[in-house]
This record gives sequence, structure tokens and C-alpha cells, in this order.
Amino acid sequence: MPVIQLIVGLGNPGAEYEPTRHNAGFWFVDELAQRCQQQLRFEQRFQSEIARCLIDGSEYRLQKPMTFMNRSGQAVRSLLQFFKIPLEQVLIVHDELDLEPGIVRLKKGGGHGGHNGLRDLISHLGSKDFYRLRIGIGHPGHRDQVVDYVLKKPSKQDRLQIEEALVDALNVMPDVVQGQFECAMNTLHVRK
Repeated sequence: MPVIQLIVGLGNPGAEYEPTRHNAGFWFVDELAQRCQQQLRFEQRFQSEIARCLIDGSEYRLQKPMTFMNRSGQAVRSLLQFFKIPLEQVLIVHDELDLEPGIVRLKKGGGHGGHNGLRDLISHLGSKDFYRLRIGIGHPGHRDQVVDYVLKKPSKQDRLQIEEALVDALNVMPDVVQGQFECAMNTLHVRK
């Protein structure tokens, strides 16, 4: 059984949000589904788009909660309960203000850092002990500007750097799914 059974991308549903920085988690899951040649399909009981993927013989699920970012926890919890997936076998993919565009980091646990999606997940799951893939989007400079910043499109240069980081992260997914986190971290964390 793979160590990671579920990869959740955080974002907001709707065409107006698709190109915004806050949807970096959705961008990643969309790319991963494409690599697996799978179509994400909406499932009402999970309030999410989901798909099943296979990487190097390991099967896992993809999830994009369609509940809006600050309500992600309930959708993730319902899928975890239905498929009986333990929290330590979950990877949450999200945008990260504390990392510059082009940087992606893997870690386990930690607080929500003001991220509403993570805050809701921690609340609904009753723990912060899940793996995270943090996709750098940069910081606007002042906390009062954060909401507007994450809900706007990145510059062309930033988007390009984010997309390069997504490719780096996609390339280590076989290691991540197999539980080879140190190997994946060494690859990702020495790139920038």
C-alpha cells in the first residue's frame, strides 16, 4: 500500500478564480491528473472533483474540494472517512505566501500560517499532522494586502516560475507516493 493515498489540491471553484495565486493547489492536481491520463469528475457526496491515479504501480486518489477554500475541511474529511484513509497518508497541496514564486517545499505538520484552507482542514480533521506540498507565490509585502494578492493573477514572470516549480514537484511524486520523502525533499529543496 502506498504511503500517500490521497493528494488534495486547495483552491476556489469557478472560472474567475482559476488563474489566481490561491489556486496553485488546483493547478498542481490538474497537472497530476493529466500526467496520469485521468479526468477529474465531480462527486456530490464529497463536494469535490476526484480521480484515481497510478504512478509506478501505486494507486492513489486526487481531490479538488469545490466548497471554496475556507470550507475545504468538510469535503476532505468526508472522503477520508468514506475510503478509510489515515491522515498520515494525505498530501495537501497549497499556495504559500512565505515562499517566493519558483520555490516548492515538502513538509509534515505545522500551523495554518493564516491560510484559510489549512485553518479549515485542521479544524475538521482535528490534527495538523498531514503532509504538505507548499507552492511559493510570494508575499505582497504587507498583511493588509494579502487577500487581494492571493485572489489576483500572478505576473507572467511569477506564473512561469510557479509552473516550473510545479514541474519539479510533479517529477518527485513517484517518490512521495512511495513514502520516499527524504529523497523527494533532497531533490526539491536543493533546486533553489
